[in-house]
Amino acid sequence: MTNENVRNIAIIAHVDHGKTSLVNELLKQGSVFRENQVVEDRVMDSNALERERGITILSKNCSCIYNGVKINIIDTPGHADFGGEVERVLKMVDGVLLVVDAYEGPMPQTRFVLEKALELGLKVIVVINKIDRQDARIKEVIDEVLELFLELDANDEQLSSPFIFASARAGIASEDQNKLGTDMKPLFEKIIDYIPAPSGDENAPAQMLVSSAEHNDYVGKLAIGKITRGNLKVGQSVVLCNFHEEGKKIRSKIVSLYVFEGLKKVPVESAGIGEIVCVAGLEGVQIGDTICDSALIEPIEFVKIAEPSVEMTFMVNDSPFAGKEGKFVTSRHLRDRLYKEAVKDLSLKVSDGETAEQFRVCGRGEMHLSILIENMRRDGYEFQVSMPKVLIKVIGGVKCEPIDRLILDVPDDCTGVVMQKMGIRKGELIQMTPHGSRIKMEFFIPERGLFGFKSELLTDTRGEGIINSVFHDYEPWKGEIKRRDYGSLIAHETGEAIVYGLYNAQERGDLFIDPGTPVYAGMVVGQNPKGDDIVVNVCKKKHLSNCRASGSDEALRLTPPRRLSLEDAIEFLADDEILEVTPKSFRIRKIILDHNLRMRERGKIMRGEI
Repeated sequence: MTNENVRNIAIIAHVDHGKTSLVNELLKQGSVFRENQVVEDRVMDSNALERERGITILSKNCSCIYNGVKINIIDTPGHADFGGEVERVLKMVDGVLLVVDAYEGPMPQTRFVLEKALELGLKVIVVINKIDRQDARIKEVIDEVLELFLELDANDEQLSSPFIFASARAGIASEDQNKLGTDMKPLFEKIIDYIPAPSGDENAPAQMLVSSAEHNDYVGKLAIGKITRGNLKVGQSVVLCNFHEEGKKIRSKIVSLYVFEGLKKVPVESAGIGEIVCVAGLEGVQIGDTICDSALIEPIEFVKIAEPSVEMTFMVNDSPFAGKEGKFVTSRHLRDRLYKEAVKDLSLKVSDGETAEQFRVCGRGEMHLSILIENMRRDGYEFQVSMPKVLIKVIGGVKCEPIDRLILDVPDDCTGVVMQKMGIRKGELIQMTPHGSRIKMEFFIPERGLFGFKSELLTDTRGEGIINSVFHDYEPWKGEIKRRDYGSLIAHETGEAIVYGLYNAQERGDLFIDPGTPVYAGMVVGQNPKGDDIVVNVCKKKHLSNCRASGSDEALRLTPPRRLSLEDAIEFLADDEILEVTPKSFRIRKIILDHNLRMRERGKIMRGEI
């Protein structure tokens, strides 16, 4: 049986290609909002971090109605580090809208998400977005999308996927690339005509794969998924099972059942095949579980999420300022939070570290882990993190490392310096394409070669460079890459930074702190561009005497300090440094705080004793 009154779609694309803006317009024109209602931009980006950064981090569900047909929509992240969110929700849908920028064309994440959709045999509607851009190159982008389909071994039906030409910001769509539409009607009609209605046996015992999960303060954990067989009802007794865990059979009962209407979850008494629902009341339910009627227990295989490629060590804060700013500071607090996060985010792997106060956290990339750090910090956690490192694998007896596919879009006159930096970082040029006054370059590069590169690129291209990358494969180790060519300015003693001390220290490099900032011995207070670590006394006061000389008491002028964001601080870290994270501060510090002990340790390393 098919449920012709429902269509389930996911909107997938590279970051900044307009997915969330497109969802906004579909909701507006799909009768979700009143005519006079004020609707903010990117209404689906409800998380505070998402609105601040302008990116989607978590997949979200909503729905709209067109000509009596309910369209369930899933808005997915576009950044490669959150690809796990895309992979798991594709099991909930029967088709996807692949959004491609009319100027940029297919990017690394476009390839990744399209490959996953084609593997699952989903129907694809290609939406060329931002066609009203002055630099739009629609014909070339169509050819690039078709080439991508061919590269990913699409079948004949997938190669003949329809194209829609839209401007999500203007709320228009058209089937003709030479004509601007007047509304989103062509896209709505193509979704209903081309995306298949969900099918299944309505009279068979119920079955639903849990593809996502949320937490509600009133009803607890919500399991989200598509009903593939039968009907689910409030009060129904069910069994939780898992394809990858043979012995798992947990009996439970559905307390509440919700469907998505617009942006809200609406309680219902029952739901049938093809409907995307939220189920409350199931103890111990996890993403990847199958909810079955006890009459027929058949688990559904869940999609295998790509493995993480970067790791960091999370530690209890043991600095001299430990416990002054955070609410949750113990190893128990840190452990509970990290393991709960790993249950929600399948791309995240957490394990115990070398000591009881350390935890090894593996993720998809620097941004993936920095978002976790920022969320924990905002929730009142205080802890320390180590420098990020790539995960090494031994394949066939050969040491291998993760390689990324990197795309750079830079001004024509900056290609020389960019190529030089890529050579130092072991980047291998695949292709180079001119677009007017800009050059698009594609590389294969070790993932560790990208640590700290973004800020360098922006400096080298005067802020005009665009960088995008996605995981490609594991390849043999490419050799040593020098992580950084600068050193740290390290505080000599514990105290408060004084203008006189900072004035003398700023001659050595760029400072990170203001006068009055509390510091401790071993804390990094600035950057030395010459490459070596230097100990400076920023707490030094001017000695007072009875003698005065003309001009000696003039006001000391300080250069404004460089403010480090969380990502900047993580990129800055060296092997012997860690980042102290609190709800109020970021502090970079040496692992060994005492200067004399640090020098002894360095001497042992140079003599080969360690």
